[in-house]
Order: sequence, then structure tokens, then C-alpha cells
Amino acid sequence: MPYLDDSAQLTAALDAASRDWHVFPLVPGDKRPAVPAWEQRATTDRDRITRCWTHAPYNVGIATGPSDLAVVDLDRPKHSQDTPPAEWAEYGVTDGADVLAVLCQRHGQPFPADTYTVRTWSGGTHLYFTAPHGEPLRNTAGDSARGLGWKVDTRAVGGLVVGAGSTFAGHAYTVARAAPVAPLPGWLADLLRPAPLPPQRPITVALATRDRRTAFLNAAVNGELARVTGSGEHQHNNALYLASVALGQLVAGGELSGADVTGWLLSAALQVGQGEREARRTIASGLRAGANRPRRVAA
Repeated sequence: MPYLDDSAQLTAALDAASRDWHVFPLVPGDKRPAVPAWEQRATTDRDRITRCWTHAPYNVGIATGPSDLAVVDLDRPKHSQDTPPAEWAEYGVTDGADVLAVLCQRHGQPFPADTYTVRTWSGGTHLYFTAPHGEPLRNTAGDSARGLGWKVDTRAVGGLVVGAGSTFAGHAYTVARAAPVAPLPGWLADLLRPAPLPPQRPITVALATRDRRTAFLNAAVNGELARVTGSGEHQHNNALYLASVALGQLVAGGELSGADVTGWLLSAALQVGQGEREARRTIASGLRAGANRPRRVAA
């Protein structure tokens, strides 16, 4: 079982920061952020990093958006039933790297291997690229409607990756290719650009009962939804987290349904172009934090 002592974790975090990648702590031996609002708290400050990783052997998280990175995650099957869908099986693919190779053939492009590369805990691959300047490329997940293909995920604005020097399930993330980070190939950037949003209407909620308490709840919910939909380009995730905390207090106080709040906030997050998986994770984190301070509204 690979073992990394505290100094190795710190060295890995400082190495990432020296590349101008914004890092933050993950739970030791895990992929989950160890802090809320991780994207906003991610840093390249060596003193802050040293203080943090001296405290505990945290895994190294890299916030891809602030780091101007687009990372292509080529995963491998985790068990014997994890097999490619028919539309990929016909090409004889066995993992995400094979799927990317098929995409390269379709677009008449070489496999983009000449870039900084990390081998993941499961034997998969993270290909690091510099994102096109000023473009909010989307995050994608596998063979979803928005994805590139089976076992191929991407992380850009609003996303995170587990950095080299981390461990999971007793296996290490290691640098497989220490090449300079290459620009994201143009054909991949085209596939990852978000579709233009349709004309947007404000998201509003109207709770049925008409009294002072309900008026307050309507105002509270719509105010938090407006916080998300009105947030700046690089503030969406932070705004979503803060809104989730505020409404999570009302959920914990029995004033609102957690399912309703999640649905409202998710709609707002998708409207501003956030990825669904990242948005759900942020909402869940905010609701948990809000539950620590339940809030009830006087009738």
C-alpha cells in the first residue's frame, strides 16, 4: 500500500501551486473537499498552503476554474459489470482512453498525449490542458447527454481534480508524464463549449398560503435564487453555496422541504451554466452547513 507522509503531501501541494494551480485540502485519503466554498478558498499562497498541510496530511484538490485548466479524466471500469454501452462497444473500447482514441479518429486528430499527465488511483489518466482564456468550458460526466463518451469526464470552470501526491483506497495519484501543460486542442474545446442559454426569465417561487410567514418565506427563497442567477461569472459556485446555507437553515427549522429547496436551487444553478453534478454537491454541502443553525419563522 503506497504511503505518503505529511511532508510528501505538503510538497505535492506546493508543487501544484508553483505551477499557478489553485489548491485546497481534500479529506485525507478521500476525494471530498475538507472545506466549504473550496473554489473560492483555493490558493497558490505558499504560506497558507504550508499552514494547512502542516495541520494534517490532506489530499490535494486542484480547482480547475481558477487554475485555467481543462482536465480530461479517462477512467477505467471498476468491476466486471461496468461495460461500455452498445454505441461504444462496437468499437471494441475497454476504457476512457479507448473512447478518446475513437473521438480523435472521428475528428481526424492525434491522441493528445503530449501534456502533463497524472495516473489516478484506479489506473485511469488525467490529461491536463490550459483552458482557452476567458471561456467557461463546461464540466461533463461520461455518457450523459452532455458528456464526451463512456468513461470520459472533463473538469473546467466549477470543477476540481484530485492532484498528484494524493491517495484513495490505498492507491496513489502519481505523475505519469511531467511534460508542460499543453493548450486544450481546439476540437475538444469546441465539444466542451456550453450551448448558448435560451432567453432567461427570473426564477421565482410562490408558496400557496397567504400570510406574513409565507410572505417572508417567499421573499427568502426568491432572494436566494436571485443571489445565484445574478452572480458573476466566477462566483456562481460560491453564491450557490451561500444560498444553500441560508435556505438550509429554514429546512432544518421545518419551514421548507429539502427536496423543494434542492430543486429550486438546482434550476437556478443550471440557468447560469453550472454542471449538474457539481451543483448538487454544492447544494448538499450548503444544506448540511445550514442544518447546524435551524431557523423558524414567527407566524
